[in-house]
Amino acid sequence: MPNRAERRAKAKADRRGIPSQYDSTRGRARSGMIDEYQLQERSRRLQEGGDLGPWKPSGGPIAETDTTLTTNPDYRDPKAFRKPHSVRQWFRVGSWTLIALSIIAFFVVMWLPTSLRPMWLIITVSAVFIVGVVSLFFTAGDSRHNPNLDEHGTAV
Repeated sequence: MPNRAERRAKAKADRRGIPSQYDSTRGRARSGMIDEYQLQERSRRLQEGGDLGPWKPSGGPIAETDTTLTTNPDYRDPKAFRKPHSVRQWFRVGSWTLIALSIIAFFVVMWLPTSLRPMWLIITVSAVFIVGVVSLFFTAGDSRHNPNLDEHGTAV
């Protein structure tokens, strides 16, 4: 006759749903084994809609966003295109003019024959381009006043 501890262990194992014929551990550690009793209880609670019901998002309803382009770039809008009204904006116009002229000069210099293309001319055109690009960093305005950005700061 098995002693009291063995009888209790067997009763506990029977309650957990592991029949003795499937108990390969013979009362030793059961880590890594599937507990059939807990699986059955969980499935029963799921079917009854208990505390382990199906997962539902807790963040609230998700509103569908309109994916079509809702902005209409009106190029006749006087707010978007107006003449420069500050010294900073005039310098910005000058920076873009320097960049455009240096690009045109670079293409002209590259099409010149090698004998008419001195090194000082290439260096001058490159320096003008660099000065134009660097000056944009100093003349750039605040992003809040940029008409080409939407309310999230994305370019339109």
